[in-house]
Amino acid sequence: MTVETAGAKLTIARRTRTGRELIYRHGLLVRIAHWVNAGCFAVLLMSGLQIFNAYPMLDWGAKGDEGDPALLSIYAEDQLEGPPIGWVQIGSAKFDTTGYLGVFRDRDGFLSGRAFPWYLTLPSYQALAEGRRWHFFFAWLLAINGLVYFGYGFAARHFQRDLKPTGGDLRGIGRSILDHLRLRHPRGDAAKRYNVLQKFAYLGIVFVLFPLMVISGITMSPGMDSALPWLPEIFGGRPSARTIHFITATLLVLFVFVHVLEVLLAGFFNEMRSIITGWFAVRPEKTRRPS
Repeated sequence: MTVETAGAKLTIARRTRTGRELIYRHGLLVRIAHWVNAGCFAVLLMSGLQIFNAYPMLDWGAKGDEGDPALLSIYAEDQLEGPPIGWVQIGSAKFDTTGYLGVFRDRDGFLSGRAFPWYLTLPSYQALAEGRRWHFFFAWLLAINGLVYFGYGFAARHFQRDLKPTGGDLRGIGRSILDHLRLRHPRGDAAKRYNVLQKFAYLGIVFVLFPLMVISGITMSPGMDSALPWLPEIFGGRPSARTIHFITATLLVLFVFVHVLEVLLAGFFNEMRSIITGWFAVRPEKTRRPS
């Protein structure tokens, strides 16, 4: 807010009722892109698990024949006596996941053999074609939203100004890691900008994981492979692209988990206000007690 005083402009800080300084942290396009990404990712994750259930294993190479050993598989094993057992196998290691993965109780209370349970997939019942329709539509929506965000990020210098790590950031990375482990969150001027771990995380998402997820997803489309036959060669085959796609999705799930946890720890209502309205309340620096 600015007011005219003696021919000059005086800036008055905007504050909350408790006296905390309010800063405009997120622009409108950044906020819109954030929520579009969040909605798209939720649908893509659930429909992707639906698609995975149709072939619940990850292969590597150009063919991915069923006779080849899988890198990861989730399956049910029937028993001569008693209920089936759910297994997750990674290489040669097997883990009993009955009740969670491979074998679980359906909505009627009966044991069902399926990689991921019904409450994590879209649709909840097994329907590969329908899952693909959900997945492809929201994949293109996510890609378009990402391209718009890319263009804005460079045009408005958002990447260069807000996300590019500085020399001071790099020198203080050890301190930032310790602060996060001790659940210490920045105050005062430090809270007005992204810390170095946030910068690396967001840059990794925007410039590594997001493009890799999109390109590996496109590679799994037979139509796109016909138009761009060199795509599968980038990953060494469609099965390899599928595995990389699954790994990037898993890393994004991990990022979302940590991101939501940090929002809760840093102050849920303040963080939500900043990503909805753009305004963020800065916590003041701690004052030392007089000796």
